[in-house]
Amino acid sequence: MARGPREKPERLAEKLLQIRSALGLSQTEMLKRLGAEDRMAYHRISEFESGKGEPSLLILLAYAQAAGVCLDVLINDELELPAKLPSKPKHKH
Repeated sequence: MARGPREKPERLAEKLLQIRSALGLSQTEMLKRLGAEDRMAYHRISEFESGKGEPSLLILLAYAQAAGVCLDVLINDELELPAKLPSKPKHKH
């Protein structure tokens, strides 16, 4: 059975860029904040933010934790990121 491309949130790329901008980090610094500098090149951050690439679930989780938001805020196009990032997490890790 052939499958088409995996569905992804339309606003994910803009939210990831918004998080990095709000944290005042370069792409390289964001990669370090995500704890992924040993697993991927910094240009992947640009791909995520432009919508040309899609982060793994573990990288999405790291973005959410860096921003202090629940993962569903990144994935659900109807939810907005808080005005101030990082936010205070609503749950404990």
